[in-house]
Amino acid sequence: MPELPEVETVCRSLRPHLLGRRISRVQVLDSRLRVPVNEKSLRSLAGQRIVAIERRAKYILFQLSANSVWLFHLGMSGKLICVEPNIARRKHDHIIVQLDDGAELRYHDPRRFGLSLATNRESLHQLQQLRVLGIDPFDAELTGEYLFHFSRGSERRIRDLLLDQQIVAGLGNIYANEILFLTGIKPTTRAHRLTRKHAEALAGTIPRLLSDAIRWCGTSFSDYRDADDKSGEFQNHLRVYGRDGEKCRSCPSVVKRVAIGNRSAFYCPTCQK
Repeated sequence: MPELPEVETVCRSLRPHLLGRRISRVQVLDSRLRVPVNEKSLRSLAGQRIVAIERRAKYILFQLSANSVWLFHLGMSGKLICVEPNIARRKHDHIIVQLDDGAELRYHDPRRFGLSLATNRESLHQLQQLRVLGIDPFDAELTGEYLFHFSRGSERRIRDLLLDQQIVAGLGNIYANEILFLTGIKPTTRAHRLTRKHAEALAGTIPRLLSDAIRWCGTSFSDYRDADDKSGEFQNHLRVYGRDGEKCRSCPSVVKRVAIGNRSAFYCPTCQK
């Protein structure tokens, strides 16, 4: 599933194509996404201009000229691709946005776990998807003390605490594993064992690691692409995620995998105590 660096990369790649463009028409070819698409609501966006493209956690927000906001979540396999209209449409192109310059924005999602809905700016913060989100990883309020507070008395594994979107919004399994490697913390460690020193290290590492991933345009294993249908490159720089059985990049040990709940976690038994 695309995480914060992938979503941020998509936003950045969409802006040159879409900012200032007017929506001429919205076609919903298949409304069967995670939440059924409200076709009438999306079609009503025709005539509005795209004035800003923003990210909130793992959500993409199109700010439109008539006080509307169009929200997307890419789910597991969603893509927003900008193409010329003569490019053949593909199976699983569910939403087609025709723009005033003749180009098209297409939402492609084979697994249909994505989300697309329209609202107004005043109601945006009331959306169920957004109102429970914690702070952004780049927010100055993400401090060691903030993380230390949530770790007190918690029996959760530290990896799962990082994945809690109500604490830090936007982190996913790939980057949580990488962050824990860089801070020397084993992902199975109980959160209540976190020291203030560890919490400070996490708070500093989270934005730094995510910035590196954004610089490499995110991680592509299978479905993820940016608006120009280009893959990310951060998969070539991963230290532990998906590297079980391979040599650690920092020591002679071999990276191990362990299941936490229904997700795999990866760590170096020497570097992460």
